[in-house]
Amino acid sequence: MKTVNFGIAAMAMAGVMVSFSARAEFDWQTALNGEHRSAAAIARNEHRHPQETLEFFGLEPGMTVLEVYPGGGWYTSVLAPLMKGQGTLIAGHFDPNGGGYPRKSLGGFLKTLSAHHGVYSEVVVSAVQPPIATGRIEAESVDLAVAFRNVHSWINSGHVNAFFEEIYDTLKPGGVFGLVQHRGADDLPMAASGDLGYVAEPVVIELAKAAGFELEASSDINANPKDTADYPQGVWALPPSLDGAETAEQKEAMLAIGESDRMTLRFVKPAE
Repeated sequence: MKTVNFGIAAMAMAGVMVSFSARAEFDWQTALNGEHRSAAAIARNEHRHPQETLEFFGLEPGMTVLEVYPGGGWYTSVLAPLMKGQGTLIAGHFDPNGGGYPRKSLGGFLKTLSAHHGVYSEVVVSAVQPPIATGRIEAESVDLAVAFRNVHSWINSGHVNAFFEEIYDTLKPGGVFGLVQHRGADDLPMAASGDLGYVAEPVVIELAKAAGFELEASSDINANPKDTADYPQGVWALPPSLDGAETAEQKEAMLAIGESDRMTLRFVKPAE
């Protein structure tokens, strides 16, 4: 039996034009606190600010979104329920033949997806791992590309420029690249970033510009002035890793600082 909204029907009969909003709304409650997410993952919402970050990047229903190097899938667990039935989420992970660690990382990610298939059933898994895997994602098919704390790994791979170029190629003209990265001192040499996890913000901006991007906006959503970014263990001295913290006092000190100071940058691919 059909359900009729008599108020709308009456207006239509009276010749009144009725307009409907085609824009869907995201279910942030499920995305951030759903049963598919562990208690540890949910606890990190406070430090990683996923809703504020994704809104700053301009995430909207109907988009094709590329998450580059999703790792274990922390952000995928937020994006997947948001995008399910409301767009396309592509996880640009390691190539399965890309080496020992890449294969292990990809395997763990796929295991997570299969364990909660109902949430992740629409996630499209592809590979973004220059120079082994390039051009796997259709050029100019993506509205929004996002990468979270990966630039140091790209530097460590020796192919950092290729990553930025690959992301640039996948984006539509006018598309956005949203990037979050552990922020080091402005004079931190890029060569040191692979081991420390921190990257100088001017270095990231120049890498993006070299690929053709324009810096559209920056935000302090993920800033943390308590982070001195000068630990021998690099960013992994901080939570959640707490590397090098062997005593209760050392752990308390690192926990009091919190997670890393991070730049949050929104780049755009110039429209043709």
